[in-house]
Amino acid sequence: MPRREHPPLADDRGPRWPTVVAVLCVLALVVGVGAWYARDRIGLFLGEECRATALEESVSFRPDQMHHASTIVLLAVKRGLPARAGTIGIATAIQESKLRNLSYGDRDSLGLFQQRPSQGWGTEEQLQDPVYATNAFYDALVKVDGWQDMVITEIAQEVQRSGYPTAYADHEQEGRIIASALSGHSPEGFVCRLDGPTAAGRPDTFVRALSEETGQAGTADGQVITVAAPDERHAWAVGAWAVGQAKARNVVRVQVGDREWVRGAGDGAMQWRDADEPVPAGQVRVSLHEG
Repeated sequence: MPRREHPPLADDRGPRWPTVVAVLCVLALVVGVGAWYARDRIGLFLGEECRATALEESVSFRPDQMHHASTIVLLAVKRGLPARAGTIGIATAIQESKLRNLSYGDRDSLGLFQQRPSQGWGTEEQLQDPVYATNAFYDALVKVDGWQDMVITEIAQEVQRSGYPTAYADHEQEGRIIASALSGHSPEGFVCRLDGPTAAGRPDTFVRALSEETGQAGTADGQVITVAAPDERHAWAVGAWAVGQAKARNVVRVQVGDREWVRGAGDGAMQWRDADEPVPAGQVRVSLHEG
């Protein structure tokens, strides 16, 4: 499309309106960008929040963002990748989409990682599927020789072909904290404060997602799903994943061994507590809303 030319404005010796308008536009842009980055943080003070704690630091995002974070990290665990893979995945998704499954982006970029169909990442529909998009990201990551020892800016350039690879380093610590809490390396490190569930939970869809995203099998008895994890770390990873999925899947309680998280809108939901009836170590019990 040819560039649209605007006629010059007459100098009436009054205010320099073009300059004023330009300044106002720049200010609006700055405020708008600032609001886009701040809205997630502002929302945390107004209600629902998910928090990851590890390495004596905490990171908070909104439930929909941490829902995607739990998928990213647990798929790395399922694939048997080292913890650094989850760190890289989270840092990349924060930089690319703020952990949101976007239906738009630069040129034809889509999804959590802003992958482009025209660059061979997959179809538009596939790239809007967080599980597919995450696996595609890890497929590309593990093909990079020596990726485990590379700094994240180098990995970003190799995998994402980013125009701003240095920006990924800004989110590496956030990625490390979230990945540690969700992968079970920091037990009790992931919690969410949530409003009450809006509908009954679906045990069938929960068990299917559990298998697809964590690799663990679940047995449903009514609205309660029981998982026998291979070890305590995997149990905490599954438990953290269940908390991360709680908003979308109407989870009201998650128990790992003798500790439990109970859904609520108060500060009590921001910590794990002793369970009334402990289950064996390595076992996870997830209760869905009955409706």
